[in-house]
Formats: sequence, C-alpha cells, structure tokens
Amino acid sequence: MSEAEQPVFSIEKIYVKDLSLEVPNAPQIFLEREQPAVEIGLQSEASGLGDGVFEVVLTVTVTARQGEKTVFLVEASQAGIFQIRNVPDGELEPVMAIACPNILFPYVRETVSDTVNRAGFQPVLLAPVNFETIYRQRMEQQAQQQSGEIPIQ
Repeated sequence: MSEAEQPVFSIEKIYVKDLSLEVPNAPQIFLEREQPAVEIGLQSEASGLGDGVFEVVLTVTVTARQGEKTVFLVEASQAGIFQIRNVPDGELEPVMAIACPNILFPYVRETVSDTVNRAGFQPVLLAPVNFETIYRQRMEQQAQQQSGEIPIQ
C-alpha cells in the first residue's frame, strides 16, 4: 500500500454538543433521605460531514427517581469530529460504532458526573461500556430481523 492509501484515523475536535439538567422537584427533593434508583441510557450516532470527515455523537441519559418522583434527569451529548480515510467500506461502520464512542466515553462520563455534582447530588460514576459488544449485539439483532427469526430471550 502506498502512503496515499494508508488508513487514516484522527481526532479533529471533541466537544459537548448538548447538555441538559432537570431537577423538577427542587428544593423539596433535597430533604429526602432515600437513595434514588438510577437508570442510564446510551445512544451513539454518526454522520458524514464531507470527504472522510465524520461527526460521532455519544448521548448518555441518566434519570434518578424516588418512587414516582424524578430526582434529576441529565442528558449529555458528547461529540467528536473524526477524520477517517482509506478504510474499507466494511470496516467504516465498526470504527464509528466502536472506536469513536470508546474515545468519547471518558469525556461524557466526566460531564455527567460533574453536572450531577454541581446540581447538588452525589456524582454518578458511569461504569465502563464495551461498545464492541453493543455493536455485535445490534448486528445480530438486525440479522435476525432480516431473516425473520424471533430472538429467544
């Protein structure tokens, strides 16, 4: 392979694209002593920006509840602009679904923790995520749907 054909992967920019915090039951919620139940949602999406340049956005939603009351809700979208060139078509999607979210995750983890802490709560520490496993599960689900199989749970 010549130098012009060598795969290129570089980070052009990492930034917070969107950040939202809601504490709908403040200030009364701060008087509660019960530990809230925390739910975490994760979503990743990629889009092309031009010749070999892509934006990948990793969105984390953290909802804390005490019974029916929402203690807090944080949604953080961490984005990155990546230059990805000379990668075979079959390998481009895994790079954007695995490698890019792996790079973005520590940033969004810090953003969520800091936001929750600044809202007056104990920081939420997100556990590590295996984006390769998530990607493979999604590919298996798509293959089952296309073949008409019903997944056994």
